[in-house]
Amino acid sequence: MSTTLYAVYGASGFGREVMPLIKAQYPDNDAQFIFIDDGDQQDRLNGHLVWSYQQLLKHPAVHKNIIIAIADSQVRAKLALRCEQDGLTLISVFAPHHVQMDAVDVQEGLILCPFTTLTSNIRIGRHVHLNIYSYIAHDCIIGDFVTFAPRVSCNGNVIIEDHAYIGTGAVIKQGTPDKPLVIGRGAVVGMGAVVTKSVPAGVTVVGNPARPFVK
Repeated sequence: MSTTLYAVYGASGFGREVMPLIKAQYPDNDAQFIFIDDGDQQDRLNGHLVWSYQQLLKHPAVHKNIIIAIADSQVRAKLALRCEQDGLTLISVFAPHHVQMDAVDVQEGLILCPFTTLTSNIRIGRHVHLNIYSYIAHDCIIGDFVTFAPRVSCNGNVIIEDHAYIGTGAVIKQGTPDKPLVIGRGAVVGMGAVVTKSVPAGVTVVGNPARPFVK
């Protein structure tokens, strides 16, 4: 029996993309790699067992490591708290082909997908997802539970607050040291949007230049 488990919480598309990354990062021949899915689960997915969260807790492994690959940031936050309370080890996952430069400070739960780039003097909070080909430039602060879809371009001197979602192909204009561009808490930047001004908390913006979305 394996004494070390690595679990990807979430067996949807993103979770399946994360599993090869975690296996590459932790090439332990004696470890077991599993998916966690609380829904109607299948027994195996891409060759890996699929367990419920309770099955994970009951397993006698000594070391239980977990990464949360759930897109919904509010759900991600609830699951992170539950994992912490149950004594699981929350880890980060870094694709082999990502780039980190100087003075990059990151917290647990970060997922850096292939071909992501972090340049210099960046702070990234807890359980942030950076999808493929996204980058964060110098002097940016990224809050907790922020999600970047693929190919997000976040230029320098930008602050992105907790639970913001940045859509595929969005471009965020560079701010200045004395006036950074701010994406507010829980804001949504739509696919392909070009953000030239700060976005208030909870607001969805779309288009080029990005403007508040009106139904």
